[in-house]
Amino acid sequence: MLDIKFICDNPELVKDNIKRKFKEYKLPLVDEVIALYTEKCAAVNRASELRANRNKISKQIGVLMGQGKRDEAEDMKKLVNEQAAELKALEEKETELTKKVTEIQMKIPNIVDKSVPVGRDDSENVEVEQFGEKSVPDFEIPYHTDIMAMFDGIDKESAGRVAGEGFYYLMGDIARLHSAVTAYARDFMIDKGFTYCIPPFMIRSNVVTGVMSFEEMDAMMYKIEGEDLYLIGTSEHSMIGKFIDTITPEEKLPLTLTSYSPCFRKEKGAHGIEERGIYRIHQFEKQEMIVICKPEESMDWFNKMWSYSVELFRSLDIPVRTLECCTGDLADLKVKSYDVEAWSPKQQKYFEVCSCSNLGDAQARRLGIRIKGEDGKKYLAHTLNNTVVAPPRMLIALLENNLRFDGESYSVAIPEALRPYMGGKEVITTEK
Repeated sequence: MLDIKFICDNPELVKDNIKRKFKEYKLPLVDEVIALYTEKCAAVNRASELRANRNKISKQIGVLMGQGKRDEAEDMKKLVNEQAAELKALEEKETELTKKVTEIQMKIPNIVDKSVPVGRDDSENVEVEQFGEKSVPDFEIPYHTDIMAMFDGIDKESAGRVAGEGFYYLMGDIARLHSAVTAYARDFMIDKGFTYCIPPFMIRSNVVTGVMSFEEMDAMMYKIEGEDLYLIGTSEHSMIGKFIDTITPEEKLPLTLTSYSPCFRKEKGAHGIEERGIYRIHQFEKQEMIVICKPEESMDWFNKMWSYSVELFRSLDIPVRTLECCTGDLADLKVKSYDVEAWSPKQQKYFEVCSCSNLGDAQARRLGIRIKGEDGKKYLAHTLNNTVVAPPRMLIALLENNLRFDGESYSVAIPEALRPYMGGKEVITTEK
């Protein structure tokens, strides 16, 4: 969320940013919010005048009463009552206008970093770098749910009866691989100096609107009926919310945390081969990382965070690439974002497994996350987040890239990094 004074002082810059994101339908919001804020300021100023006048008149009434001039004092009291009614109306108007201004502020996109490529949608995202050699197997790779089924590792049919589409049971070695990946990712981030955390899996509406745009909220979040609670779509929401209305001394920064949680998403409009199986589901588990830091350090942390994901995937023998999201593919709160994509030998293309984002001070402004400098002055923090691993997609990449076939049976080579979490197993096989 942009500061309202920044919007008023830089309307053309804000409009140009909206055009760079190809969201021209939001252009009228700039003039609208400036007009409402100007009206609010006029109401605030008039209310301040009335309060000052009330205090002045109150003193005059006391003097007149002391002089026995009761009639003049009564006339003054009538004036105070008339102005009190006007003041009440102005205070109500100020509250209403403040609400409207904030609602529009939250719809205006954050200023995108100058380095972000201009593009309309994800088809115009730009590859930054590839890591690892893309495998081209000499046998046909089965679809990922079929691979899991070979190892008696998935049951979507029963899950469909229990919970409907978008759910699954993981079983046996496949379930164990899932847990191994999350445990390894947890320890990987702890070794990077991050503090491990298990957060609440539900958050209140003020946290939801503090961490994401209204469009994202409607497309993702499940509301708990009858309560002011939402199921989290990612633990980033709960983790950033941890610092709502806080002031952190500068010397304690950066705050670096890694969190485990289940995640719940509506996943509206999912379709196609990448949406079948367990690509897009309503419930999954994830290891996340967040950073809260000084503004001048946020880009350094951005580069560290996406590189951690690359390092982790490469340690599991999975080729990846980083892709920079263009202006039109950035959510409104984001300043800059990279997707880390894993190689799919089945599809012979990359698919998204991590998303690293720098949100500048947008979330901090909405949630009141402030830093106290050495000089005692307070300023807004910068917030960043990145997926460490989301095991459903990680499992797809892990299984496809480590699948072996000897002409009779299939096996999956367990990367060395995961073996301590798999009881020392080096391979799982379909042989009975």
